[in-house]
Amino acid sequence: MLTTHTTYKTALRTELDEGDPQRSGVREPQLKGSLRSSISSSISSSGQSLSHRMPSALLVLASVLTVTTVALDNGLMRTPPMGWLAWERFRCDIDCEQDPKNCISEKLFIDMADRLSEDGWRELGYVYVNIDDCWSSMERDKQGRLQPDPKRFPGGIQKLARYMHDRGLKLGIYGDMGTHTCGGYPGTPLDKIKIDAQTFADWEVDMLKFDGCYSNSIEQAQGYPLMSKALNATGRPIGYSCSWPAYQGGLPPKVNYTQLGEICNLWRNYGDIQDSWDSVMSIVDWFFENQDVLTPAAGPGRWNDPDMLIIGNFGLSMDQSRSQMALWAIMAAPLFMSNDLRTINSGARNILQNKMAIGINQDPMGIQGRRILKEKSGIEVFWRPLSKNASALVFFSRRNDMPYRYQTSLRKLSYTTGSYKIFDVFTDKSMVLKDSTDFVVSVNPTGVVMWYVSAPAKFNLRQFYRGGRLQGPAHNDNDENSIPYVLL
Repeated sequence: MLTTHTTYKTALRTELDEGDPQRSGVREPQLKGSLRSSISSSISSSGQSLSHRMPSALLVLASVLTVTTVALDNGLMRTPPMGWLAWERFRCDIDCEQDPKNCISEKLFIDMADRLSEDGWRELGYVYVNIDDCWSSMERDKQGRLQPDPKRFPGGIQKLARYMHDRGLKLGIYGDMGTHTCGGYPGTPLDKIKIDAQTFADWEVDMLKFDGCYSNSIEQAQGYPLMSKALNATGRPIGYSCSWPAYQGGLPPKVNYTQLGEICNLWRNYGDIQDSWDSVMSIVDWFFENQDVLTPAAGPGRWNDPDMLIIGNFGLSMDQSRSQMALWAIMAAPLFMSNDLRTINSGARNILQNKMAIGINQDPMGIQGRRILKEKSGIEVFWRPLSKNASALVFFSRRNDMPYRYQTSLRKLSYTTGSYKIFDVFTDKSMVLKDSTDFVVSVNPTGVVMWYVSAPAKFNLRQFYRGGRLQGPAHNDNDENSIPYVLL
């Protein structure tokens, strides 16, 4: 059965490729090649800072805060969504006879839901359990509706959704704008958008990822907005993830980010992530080379999506895993893990469950961070503004030889005069630094040092001490310098 199915998909792809020269798929090697050809060389030999250091970054921040951008009016995903997604780790494995533990079936999603609800993930915000491609039957039902594969999802999607809801979780599902999904299953062409949106709502689904294989640019320009309207018309709150920009090169003029923010909650800008450091770096390079376009597009209810977290799989070291987590937090990126939560090691779990990194990612202002400095030494510095006049800094090393001792000061990074409370995200150490004080961070090869930086300290000893004794709690909800509870 597997051989027959694989042959069918190959024949289908050949037929559709020949019939539609405009067809492009995020998961197709051709698209990845075309997108990656636009990436600049990995690092400049110049030792000068980027033109966008802190003053420029603050100008961009000011423009973000003063220009009104309309977001999709469904009230969802005011902070980046978090959860688990099947694709990178489990792909289109449908061989449940030979591989029952890992095949795309209701058992896999039930297993992951159990882990999210029992192993401390849900309480940290990881609440979505997202089905990707290859879940459906090869045929629609007699009423023209999509239906799950009856052998692999015998209970149906609605029963699976209720299993999630009973555990405080949410269910996401996958569709495709074209005639077929990227894996060759029934797609959602223009004439099926309304019925498929209603079907997902009837199943009590909470999120739709809408891919773009086997469709052209004209169809996508019609279909993505139509699906947004159709989902809203169902009356059920359904988060909407659009792959549209990834099929149009990710940048203006082909991509209108103002329009995307009005119709989608999040969108894929770039090709699929793979389980390798090179893949992570190609995404990081593209996003930060194009940060002037991408940063203003993001905000509460509308997020750039650099794709899944692959921490806990096979391709990243522990240092590289911390780097992905830190950079995704700086980017205000959705945090969708694609790994096996049943067997994940403690090191990967600790990184993914780091409360301070999650707190930075989930900051309610929702401003995407920027790269503010590239050095000859291979060190890069990233910055993100946070609530309560705080910020996050990431010192990242592109070196592959040895830990590098990088010296700078907050003043050199354009922080204003004052004393700052510093909290190291991955070591739990803290200190107070004056803006003028030089400091050294030791950054491992392909690793990061990540800091939560409070607003300049305003000490009033009488507020804390009376008669030689500490008065009241150290945490003050009205104090802009206090650390959010989530970061403790």
